[in-house]
Amino acid sequence: MIFITARFRVRPEDADRWPEIARSFTEATRAEDGCLWFDWSRSLDDPTEYVLVEAFRDGAAGGAHVSSDHFRQAQRELPAHLAETPRIVNFEVPQDDWSELGEMRVD
Repeated sequence: MIFITARFRVRPEDADRWPEIARSFTEATRAEDGCLWFDWSRSLDDPTEYVLVEAFRDGAAGGAHVSSDHFRQAQRELPAHLAETPRIVNFEVPQDDWSELGEMRVD
């Protein structure tokens, strides 16, 4: 799978509304056939920072995502709400779901 983590620093005046601002992009991406997950979290240390954890079945699914109409719309609309260019880590991993964190196993 293609596993991506991105950090979005949102303008302070838009930080509380970010989930709503990104809602249509989030919903459309989650509906993509090759999307495994697309989840936002807000930083505990910086209320203007959101972290996006996303995964796609394979490179073709990731390519379809960045070629989609909703991705292009997000490219046009979301930067107006950002304080800086998002930072990203993107890599391919040989699995198709989350693995258990054995060091914290719950029995």
